[in-house]
Amino acid sequence: MIDLEEHRLALFGIAYRMLGDRAEAEDVVQETFFKARDADAEVVASPRAWLSTVVMRLCLDHLKSARVRREQYVGPWLPEPLPTDAAVDRETISMAFMVLLETLSPIERAVFLLHDVFDYTHAEVAAIVQEQEATVRQILHRAKAHVVARRPRFSGTREQHALLLDGFIQACIAGDVEGLSRLLAADVVCYTDGGGKVVAATKPVRGAAETARFVTRLARGGAGARDATFDLIVLNGEMTLVGRIGGRVDTIVSIATDGERITEIDILRNPDKLARLAPS
Repeated sequence: MIDLEEHRLALFGIAYRMLGDRAEAEDVVQETFFKARDADAEVVASPRAWLSTVVMRLCLDHLKSARVRREQYVGPWLPEPLPTDAAVDRETISMAFMVLLETLSPIERAVFLLHDVFDYTHAEVAAIVQEQEATVRQILHRAKAHVVARRPRFSGTREQHALLLDGFIQACIAGDVEGLSRLLAADVVCYTDGGGKVVAATKPVRGAAETARFVTRLARGGAGARDATFDLIVLNGEMTLVGRIGGRVDTIVSIATDGERITEIDILRNPDKLARLAPS
């Protein structure tokens, strides 16, 4: 019998990066386990490859059914945050990287993740996604070119990230638009996911000046609540700001940096996506 628990973490890692939703990723892994219990262990020569094939095909099927929902979503769509250990590879789990994955087609995302993140060979990837190896190489080339052009710039250390996050928080608390603007890259982009249910920008906000004005205005509204509290926790491999009102998570803010400036701000406010985070 296949030792399923041995593979659970890796399978969840694939499913979460493909779907951007913790509950859906857990459901896909559980369905994979159900299929594995019915499989003939003698036929399954490589449990890792067999399980990865099942979980990836389930993810691709799920994304087909989710396409219309994503297209009708109000404003930018951000992944559901994932509590992690700070030691995880932030370059492949950060909110900014997850946002980047969303710009790839499902098949591009699958091929890129399997080859570049989970170290499957071209031949293994081809078998999993049911494509010719030559086709997989073309898809990977296209996906990597897109990722390289838009990948978050992680040249900074965790310490530099922490300093920029602290500066960001202090500027927001003080309503210091100019001070915040100086922390931002000229081409910074801010994504705000409210899901049409709370106050949020319905389009990405771009540029240092415009982003600083928008973020400080949004912060002023949240910080003004009488029972608002703020703390820092590790989500998606990065220290992240969590704002609560009455103990309920109201907003999370994560940043990407190049070590000198903030290059991306991701603000998640959709209450459905925040519900699984523990209250204070």
